[in-house]
Amino acid sequence: MTAGEQALTHLDEPGGDTLPSDTDTQPDVLDGPFSTRQLLHIDEALRIADRETGLTFSVYVGDLADPQRAAAEKLHGQLEDPDRSVLIALSPNQRILEVVTGAEARRRIPDRDAKLACLSMAAAFAGGDLAGGVIHGLDQLATHAGRA
Repeated sequence: MTAGEQALTHLDEPGGDTLPSDTDTQPDVLDGPFSTRQLLHIDEALRIADRETGLTFSVYVGDLADPQRAAAEKLHGQLEDPDRSVLIALSPNQRILEVVTGAEARRRIPDRDAKLACLSMAAAFAGGDLAGGVIHGLDQLATHAGRA
């Protein structure tokens, strides 16, 4: 970081292109669709959503077994406190996006609001911005949930 630059702490910057550019010389930490920088942005978005709402937000990226909704619900059920949790389950290869909310989370994020966040994420994904879509989706879901 050069003098005068601020560290990124807000969600005002999307995750950027999902595919690394030719000039990206840093290796990815994990063998997945996100660069290290994108993972850091997603992690920050998760922390902000958790802190602002008192709920627990999680993101799963990978293939989902058939039926996909049931697989996402099973993953959600394995979280530490499923009633207060929100899971974004994303399978880019299958073109599947599921948002699963626990009982307490559902009272604060009605299905209509979750669907709006999904539409926003899907639009970003269609434009090739997987990380930015996840970040914006987290922000929207947290905004709909409101403060704890």
